[in-house]
Amino acid sequence: MNHTKPGLKHSHEASIRSSFARQTMMRTLGVDLVAIEAGRCTLRAPIAPQVLQQHGAAHAALAFALGDTAAGYAALSTMPEGVEVMTAEIKINLLSPAIGDQLEAVGTVVRAGRRLTIVTAEVFALTAERRKPVALLQGTMVPVDPA
Repeated sequence: MNHTKPGLKHSHEASIRSSFARQTMMRTLGVDLVAIEAGRCTLRAPIAPQVLQQHGAAHAALAFALGDTAAGYAALSTMPEGVEVMTAEIKINLLSPAIGDQLEAVGTVVRAGRRLTIVTAEVFALTAERRKPVALLQGTMVPVDPA
């Protein structure tokens, strides 16, 4: 069950996109913020040569970074404007090797509370022919005052 506020105001979306643009790690990994709506965020990154592990699949660190960030921005979309978000805890289950052209992470709010927001993220390896699940994350996000 998804307990999110209906809709996302344009100003809130703009502040979320601005926050995302300040994440130098996401810029380094070539991550695009594909979609943001109330309680949901989708990110994509190329599976580039510099993010591979020794077997030729995308490193789990890429899947984790994408899933954590997608889940965090999904949580932020349900929080009041003017706050930021941080991960309190998150876990990852790796389902299969991340082999493909891109990774896509879809973060979703499970339950939004005043102090704790429970989130999930699904991470998929994409090719022109398929969208294969490679990781599942679950965690807790908390609102924080902007620095």
